[in-house]
Amino acid sequence: MSTGHEGLGDIFVDGRAVTGSKPSGNAKIPYRRTYVDGGLYAAVTGYRSMAFARAGLEGVYDDVLTAGLVDGGSGSGDVMTTIDPGVQKAAGDGLRGHQGAAVAMDAENGHILALVSAPSYDPSSFAGNATADAEAWKKLTGGKGKPLLNRALHEAVAPDETFEVVVAAAALERGVYASVDENTRSPLPYTLPGSSTELPSDPAHCPNASIRTALRYSCRNVFAAMAVEVGQSRLASTAEAFGFNDDGLLVPVRVGRSSCPEGDVSETEAALTGTGGGGVTATPVQMARVMAVIANGGKRVDPQLVAKVVRADGSVEKPRSAAGAHTGRIIGRRTAEQLQSALETSVSGAVAERGGAPGAVIGGKAGWAPPARSYGGESNAWFISYARSGQGRLVAFAVHVGDPDDRIDEAAGSQPAVRVAEGMSRAAARS
Repeated sequence: MSTGHEGLGDIFVDGRAVTGSKPSGNAKIPYRRTYVDGGLYAAVTGYRSMAFARAGLEGVYDDVLTAGLVDGGSGSGDVMTTIDPGVQKAAGDGLRGHQGAAVAMDAENGHILALVSAPSYDPSSFAGNATADAEAWKKLTGGKGKPLLNRALHEAVAPDETFEVVVAAAALERGVYASVDENTRSPLPYTLPGSSTELPSDPAHCPNASIRTALRYSCRNVFAAMAVEVGQSRLASTAEAFGFNDDGLLVPVRVGRSSCPEGDVSETEAALTGTGGGGVTATPVQMARVMAVIANGGKRVDPQLVAKVVRADGSVEKPRSAAGAHTGRIIGRRTAEQLQSALETSVSGAVAERGGAPGAVIGGKAGWAPPARSYGGESNAWFISYARSGQGRLVAFAVHVGDPDDRIDEAAGSQPAVRVAEGMSRAAARS
């Protein structure tokens, strides 16, 4: 691994540089950036452009990566990421042809093992002169799919039924229910308070269902009623402990805000919040954080994409923790263990629908919403889960697939997202 080299410094994945540089022929900007597997790692590296500046890690660590070009030739430094190449590839392969994002995160130390946004782009498109960069920009911003949008970090959409995990945590922590096997107070049909709208739920399993059953069958009546029982301020407080309503999260790239309504809201809005709607939004990184807390026995560690920075002089810097005020234990161990037990039941159902083996998945929660109930009028498929890797790491996953063409129908449900998560968990099990 080189440090203090001429040209631009590099961004590394598992000891291998996924960036490079070569002379540009431009005296003002003597080196141009090159990329290896650029489309796979674009959400990690970002891009470096003569005309449109820098994004992602290229922007955050510009001073390190260009040190030798600025200080008269002492050499540039390198950035070592936390990415696991096998898990990253599985995420990229799984999302090919879809619009969405996938995240894998070590639940015990916060290291991001995979970060993929789809559709992707090759950042080498911006490695030419200003004219070529402008043409590439026009092409990438003028078509469908918004490939320059890092959906894993910056697109917050309704988490749908996956938010039920947070609602259940709030109910257990606040003593509204003593265990995941206690019957809830949630009759069916359930009419939203202050309206005549009935929430659809499975009539065979959902009337007054326990949290365990409700997570398995995505009983909207249960979690709508539960959110009203818990109260909006207490639900928002629990959500914030998990990382919602945080404007300052850096990984070290800034992450978009995931939101849970605070303050006074109507009971109708509170009930919708319980179903993952009603103004609740989440990035895939945020939902991976939620699952990491549950998997980690109630402790929160904030996500981190960079393991260390090696400067040109060989000195090593660890990134400052992006920890918020709630880092550490945020829910009780018993609450976490109760939810782990329920999520093991829930994921067995999601995987059974696939008709295949679960790979290394231990626990998880699926979610799906049709266009009429989803962000932007798109079909939304979610799956959040956790598993053990081959090295014994406890890994949390979050996958969101949002299909603008409504190809995710009720029969498919959350399965597009489940398949991606299964692929990542199998890759983690091999690592």
